[in-house]
Amino acid sequence: MKRKKAPRTSIAKSILIALPIGMLSLLIGFAGYKLFDLQKEKITLPVSSPLLNTHDKIWPDVQYLSDSGIRPLTEEELSACRKAIKIGGEELEQAAQSNYGNRDGLDIIGRQIPNKPEIIVIHETVIPASETIKLFQTPHPKDEDQSSYHILVDKIGNLIRIVPDENRAYGSGFSKFGDFTVHSKSPENFSINNVALHISLETPVDGRGDVQSHSGYKDKQYSSLAKQILLWQARYGIPVFRITTHASVDRSHSRYDPRSFRWDEFDYYHRLYARNCNLTILNQPT
Repeated sequence: MKRKKAPRTSIAKSILIALPIGMLSLLIGFAGYKLFDLQKEKITLPVSSPLLNTHDKIWPDVQYLSDSGIRPLTEEELSACRKAIKIGGEELEQAAQSNYGNRDGLDIIGRQIPNKPEIIVIHETVIPASETIKLFQTPHPKDEDQSSYHILVDKIGNLIRIVPDENRAYGSGFSKFGDFTVHSKSPENFSINNVALHISLETPVDGRGDVQSHSGYKDKQYSSLAKQILLWQARYGIPVFRITTHASVDRSHSRYDPRSFRWDEFDYYHRLYARNCNLTILNQPT
């Protein structure tokens, strides 16, 4: 059955009705687009947004280490532990101000980042202790020249204070503890310095140079190292599995210290002093 053709007048009326509706839809759509476009310019991303970027570089999410579950000791308890292990006093040889900094609470885009001591890193000096101190006390305006430890253990076991615990020592540049690190200045640069305590052993004479190994460290050095690390663990609640080496955390592939380090020697003294302070939890793996 053939359909009747609609009268031309009906088609014309339909067109006349459809045109204003279509134009109105286009106008509404265009207005909505412009409104959204203006709103986009005013959008402020939340600080936690993974899209947040600076200089077109995407910032990684902020990382945190899990709670160790270890209760930090009080000052009274720490004092009793110091007496029990008979730790000597510290010699102060503070670094120049350019060679250490603050433990940043915020990164440069305003996000909170971890900044409490949670990792202990063991180093060696490679050069004599006296030259190391001189290096740290020499002002270095360029970032690439800045370096320091919190404490240096010389060849007879003296503890030499270079940077206060509450400050950030520049012991490990590009560094990670496993997959954990802190981005505070830029997305590309990362370091564990913001949460690390750095302690270094003075290198023996036969290790001062580009050699793979040397004769090793003295018993007095291992003893003093173990005492200081135990006290740090007790003060900040740091478990034994967060004691590491510069070689382990370095991601520049240029640091291998402390060479010839004997974990068994360190462990002997660490266990001994932990027992003296009733802190055997601090040398348990979990």
